[in-house]
Amino acid sequence: VLGPFLLICYEDRKNLPYTNDTTLQGFPIPKVKIVHFDMLVFCVISVKEESPRQFSPSRFLAKKGNFVSREAFLPFSTGSRVCLGEQLARSELFIFFANLLRAFTFTLPKGVKKFSTKLILGSTMQPQPYKLCVVPRGPSTLWPSDPGIAEWPQ
Repeated sequence: VLGPFLLICYEDRKNLPYTNDTTLQGFPIPKVKIVHFDMLVFCVISVKEESPRQFSPSRFLAKKGNFVSREAFLPFSTGSRVCLGEQLARSELFIFFANLLRAFTFTLPKGVKKFSTKLILGSTMQPQPYKLCVVPRGPSTLWPSDPGIAEWPQ
């Protein structure tokens, strides 16, 4: 507002509205307060989605199975604050999970029909504790390019 080389004086206060008390949609915000918003609102709750709180990864897939970016899905933020490592993170996540799913079968333990998708809210969001059976699919899926492994480890 004032330029990078000017010192601020008291008369400049009228040009610096962020140093005053304000209101946002009727809510008073004192000048000394920092306002944070919950990204969950942008990532999960969308009036355009059916059952936005229900776990449904397919909502982000097109008919051919490729990822479709949704305006309400912002895990890496947006605009000038967007995560610079987004492409690296997406690549790493793909490699990690694709290899896990290739090498193992994931099932619920016997007698367990489903697990809770309710989150434990705190400074971070956590899933409810649950047990999962992880079974190797076979030796060739665990170490497909390692010539030193001749047989299934016991």
